[in-house]
Amino acid sequence: MSDLAVSTAASASPLQPPLAADAVVVGAGVAGLAAALALRGREVLLVSKRRLGEGGASNWAQGGVAVALGAGDSPRQHAADTVAVAGGIADRAAVETLTTRGPERMRELLARGARFDRDAEGELAFGREAAHSTSRILHAGGDATGAEMVRALTEAVRAVSWICVLEDTFAEDLLVDQGRVVGLLVRDVAPSAGPGPHRWRVIAAPAVVLATGGIGQAWRYTTNPLEATGDGLAMAARAGALLADVEFMQFHPTALAGPKDPLPLLTEALRGEGAVLLDSRGRRFMLDEHPLAELAPRDVVARAIFRRRKAGEEVVLDATKAVGERFPQRFPTVFARCREQGFDPRVQPLPVTPAAHYHMGGVAVDLRGRTSIPGLWACGEVASTGAHGANRLASNSLLEALVFGTEVGEDVVRVAAPRPESRLVRTVARGHLPAAAVVEDTELRRRVREILWEDVGVERDAAGLRHALSELDRIAASPSAAHGELRNLVEVGRVVAAAALLRRESRGAQWRRDFPGADPQAARRTVATASELLYAAHDMPSRVASRR
Repeated sequence: MSDLAVSTAASASPLQPPLAADAVVVGAGVAGLAAALALRGREVLLVSKRRLGEGGASNWAQGGVAVALGAGDSPRQHAADTVAVAGGIADRAAVETLTTRGPERMRELLARGARFDRDAEGELAFGREAAHSTSRILHAGGDATGAEMVRALTEAVRAVSWICVLEDTFAEDLLVDQGRVVGLLVRDVAPSAGPGPHRWRVIAAPAVVLATGGIGQAWRYTTNPLEATGDGLAMAARAGALLADVEFMQFHPTALAGPKDPLPLLTEALRGEGAVLLDSRGRRFMLDEHPLAELAPRDVVARAIFRRRKAGEEVVLDATKAVGERFPQRFPTVFARCREQGFDPRVQPLPVTPAAHYHMGGVAVDLRGRTSIPGLWACGEVASTGAHGANRLASNSLLEALVFGTEVGEDVVRVAAPRPESRLVRTVARGHLPAAAVVEDTELRRRVREILWEDVGVERDAAGLRHALSELDRIAASPSAAHGELRNLVEVGRVVAAAALLRRESRGAQWRRDFPGADPQAARRTVATASELLYAAHDMPSRVASRR
């Protein structure tokens, strides 16, 4: 019996033989797939929580991908639009990287066989969405853009020899030795594994890339898939990595209101086509809210809908005139989801609600995707490059995943660190293994999501944020929240609430009822560890420093 087996003999979770690789990529959305493909010449393990090509926020992305490829457009113009909605704190270098390298990355994706919508002449068809100054949004299948990008990248991954995929595998924790990431602890979550003891495995690797997506499942109402539980952000926080801008959660204005979880997304492209928002009196209220009406920045539209719903009104999105009978062909995904819920959008206005959608914050990274911990990179929604600032421009997320996923993969190749000894990594893993099988507490998970929605949602104030921290601290002490997705949801909720409490102003996606204006002195990014954020929020709010 090995030393590791002895150390876990009392555990209900036996370890499988260890694995080793030059790099581990955690997440199989656009960012993770792009990073794995860019790791040419290295032995790569791609860890996917679901079956490859299934699930994930990338697959669900309807709106499109923004890129300056159209006639009359330019990366400079795309950058200006991105900065304009970012609440004054966008990282200009990150925005420039996103917009200037985006066209090349998209051309490569087209060369891989990605099928984007085209006009009658066979040219790429560009649409327009909120806060864009021109038509630069590419769609695939009308409203299945993310799924098409994932399909093309997944086929490319399956066609190469250097990537090995671990499907139905949950990443439990980063393994850190002497301040450096040396591997990953994972467990099998395949349906065939059943409810009994989990099969755990240690992966030794000198480079771990987090591409785990977002945190939307921390809120009661979300458009994010069930697996968007903040795993990468929580793992990095536990390891002591710097986090950035975690208070900025974008709430999509138009999710289809109803009992489904997650809520079906009604893509912004509907409003781009001319769909309008009506209050309970049938009045087009956005005309009074912003000069761009329904095409105002998402935070403006979300708050306008939220306030009316909170006052007991129903808000509907009416696309019967703008789209009408073209719905099944123009927006097949939306049409199918509406029909599943008993609505016919061709002839019926659709009830809508804001819902947690995209996290602008995340693990703090530089332009190469490097985090503050050696051996750890991050890309996609789990990372905070600064390109989105306090409020993401519509359809920039898929482009960011593609651009920075590739940047990360190329950087890991350049670093080319030696593999750590498997025995060392197994020793580090001992302290991360639970004494019993991980069992999800669905009631606690529901409670966490309710707390985040009520107190850390579209509108916030100090009393609610302090209440959220108190409740989440209590839940964090429960044995049920010691491992797995619930632990990650609680930890994510705590750092978001803490950062939101410390930012005593309204900026971008963060709206404080008690501080409704923007503070010019606070026009900077918040960069701190989870411990710093929580300490400052609980005890001395003035002590946490915002780092550039």
